[in-house]
Amino acid sequence: MNIEPSKTTRLTDAQRIDWLRLIRSDNVGPRTFRSLVNHYGSARAALDRLPDLARHGGASKPARICSHDEAASEIARGEQMKVALLAPGEDGYPPRLALIDDAPPLLGVRGARDIEMQPMIGIVGSRNASGAGLKFAQTLARELADAGFIIASGLARGIDQAAHRIAIQSGTVAVLAGGHDRIYPPEHEDLLLEMIDSGSGAISEMPLGHGPRARDFPRRNRLISGVSLGVVIVEAAHRSGSLITARFANEQGREVFAVPGSPLDPRAAGTNDLIKQGATLTTCAADVIDAVRPIMGRPVELPFNERDDDPIDEEPHADERTRIVDLLGPSPVGIDDLVRMADTSPAVVRTVLLELELAGRLERHGGGMVSLV
Repeated sequence: MNIEPSKTTRLTDAQRIDWLRLIRSDNVGPRTFRSLVNHYGSARAALDRLPDLARHGGASKPARICSHDEAASEIARGEQMKVALLAPGEDGYPPRLALIDDAPPLLGVRGARDIEMQPMIGIVGSRNASGAGLKFAQTLARELADAGFIIASGLARGIDQAAHRIAIQSGTVAVLAGGHDRIYPPEHEDLLLEMIDSGSGAISEMPLGHGPRARDFPRRNRLISGVSLGVVIVEAAHRSGSLITARFANEQGREVFAVPGSPLDPRAAGTNDLIKQGATLTTCAADVIDAVRPIMGRPVELPFNERDDDPIDEEPHADERTRIVDLLGPSPVGIDDLVRMADTSPAVVRTVLLELELAGRLERHGGGMVSLV
């Protein structure tokens, strides 16, 4: 059941440092990283352009650019913990994760790399889970593991830890919201060590020493759905983080499964709503297996190329910058619409958006939408 990417990547040591410097620099996220590398040909060339881009975008002060020594130190500290920083296409980088629009350019992978390459099913749910929910999560994880799937989850209390524990021997992957040395919740550090020692794995896009903040958990949730063929929501109240995972799964084209519950239990309100919205009603592992089997054999085409956009080969004129910025506001607008309304080339619009983002003035949304901060 291995899923092999259609093409492989292997960064040199110098490229890995350049990539790490770029993604660790201020105002550079996964989408911006990809745009910069595609437009300028390499991370090193993009690093050289960062100060000018931020200045043109109206930055009030120079943005911090990660130094060579900082990047080399992070790689060395990771090696001490047996954490490898991998690029999409490298062995150990989950191939399906590389397909999402905001895939981490470098992913910290700890544990057995072959685990990360196997087909995964995400299982998530309430931290304050019911006894019935915990039992169902364990039964589902066991049956899916017996069918050859790796279980991915977020190492949280409740449903997550129940799914991890039952799948330790067959294979499970913890997706972390913080760095590999800042486990949350702290009481699950022993669980993670047991997973690693048993041949399972953990992944994080955050640097070592990064303690998870509230905004990091949604970022983590997109990775849970990103590595998976589909995500099962066992219990989720309204406004639950598990519902964020389901939303990401929908946006990423993943299957969404929801376990029904009593309408009297608020922990089932979110899952029951998901079923009303079209999620697959799930009462046993066969419901999941039957749904994902047709997509198991499809090749995984990695989208990250050196240049898959028009290169930026000219500086936008001042009037073009003004026109594009004037079209932006707090409400998201599509990039294609900006190109049409600004009456300029896509390359110029992308350049101005990069400038604004690197100046900390632009926010990117799903579906190619952007807005001013």
